[in-house]
Amino acid sequence: MRRVATAVTACAVAALLAPTSASAHGLAQRENLPIPQWLFGWAAAVVLIASFFGLAVLWPRPRLEPEPWRPLAAGRVLGSRAWDVVFGILGVGLLVVVVGAGYEAGGTALDNLAPTFILITFWVGLVFASVLFGDLFALLSPWRASGRAVGWLVRRVTRREPRHVAYPERLGRWPAAIVLLGFVWIELVSGWGNAPKTLVTAALGYSVITLVGQAVFGVETWSRRGEGFAVYYNLFSRLSVWERRDRVLGVRAPLSGLPPLDRPPGTVPFVMVMIGTVTFDGLSQGPAWRSLSGNLVDLFTSLGVDPARAPKWASTVGLLVAVCLVAGFYRLGISGMRSIGGKLDEAQLRSTFIHTLVPIAGVYVAAHYFSFLIFEGQAIFYLASDPFGQGWDLFGTATRGIDYSLLSLTAVWYFQVAFVVCGHVAGLMLAHDRALVVYGQAKEAVSSQYWMLAVMVGFTSLALWLLAQAGT
Repeated sequence: MRRVATAVTACAVAALLAPTSASAHGLAQRENLPIPQWLFGWAAAVVLIASFFGLAVLWPRPRLEPEPWRPLAAGRVLGSRAWDVVFGILGVGLLVVVVGAGYEAGGTALDNLAPTFILITFWVGLVFASVLFGDLFALLSPWRASGRAVGWLVRRVTRREPRHVAYPERLGRWPAAIVLLGFVWIELVSGWGNAPKTLVTAALGYSVITLVGQAVFGVETWSRRGEGFAVYYNLFSRLSVWERRDRVLGVRAPLSGLPPLDRPPGTVPFVMVMIGTVTFDGLSQGPAWRSLSGNLVDLFTSLGVDPARAPKWASTVGLLVAVCLVAGFYRLGISGMRSIGGKLDEAQLRSTFIHTLVPIAGVYVAAHYFSFLIFEGQAIFYLASDPFGQGWDLFGTATRGIDYSLLSLTAVWYFQVAFVVCGHVAGLMLAHDRALVVYGQAKEAVSSQYWMLAVMVGFTSLALWLLAQAGT
């Protein structure tokens, strides 16, 4: 009972930290809501607590660990190699068009196809697509397609398989984590989004690095370990019911794609980067960061940093600290779980339960960038008609604008809260299921999850508070 009281108290404290106001990313205000906004925070906490105790009673044995999967009747056709070729060509073509637009079209941000495609359609839209339809990026990746094409050509010419270096296991997903952190730095700190030529030059640089990694370690190995975007979208695709195995498309139970996730070194840091970077993006929209960043800018300026560069230094520090704070929060929850007992040490527990945070990462992206995708994302339709700024109207959409009446801001808020709550409930389900496997006995499994409940409520409150910061 003491553990129950501790967990419930922690959840209540977390709920008290929920926001009193919120807004969609990039929007300044929201229509009046029918109930007070603080009530959303309390309601979210209550839903999670009720879900926790419901799982304890109604979920006595693992249901997700077996990863049930069955092929579709037309699975072999839908999963055939032909789709790899078609989508691969499409992916390479999109990369060529985007790079060309960055160099030729001019303009900034929403006036140029390159930043709009990279920072909205690719970075945000593909997350939603991965959750809904599975690992589309594995099909569309221009780098994977190019690497496979080069490998095929080498085999045709030399009549033997290309030789690759064995991938060092100690590296694990660390290269992918560094790639992800670097991309977010470009998105949030560098300002390159307003300089299309610089942004696509970075994309070309990444293309070279990726192709070299594939040449050295092999296309599939580098895609699973070092290619940041392949790892990123694959994690989100594990939330989907669709999965292709051995070129056969099939369906699986929701969430069941996450428990079998392999966990080489760097997997935990990668997920921490996924959550921590969005955390910083939300924080950077509000007054708390504006006040703190001003002090950091003054500090760096006093240390001799160019005043024009000091804001980027401050934002870089903020980005790194946000990732570290999220990692510390997760570590605290795991430390509490370790106090329950069991055979696994803290490092093993952090790795064992890391897949339970993938839904959290997903809903952070969904909630924070939902309005960004719905509204600013519409720019892709008119920019695609004239990608190189030549006055074309290829799809008859060049004169279209952005329809801000597509969704009311109140509706956006409801979607955001729904994303946050559903994602955290999914995290609880995954954690409970894994605890039943790790601890064996239902009583110990439930006891271990009091701490995870507090972690989930804390992340929920943080997500809602970040939405509040974006509109303050």
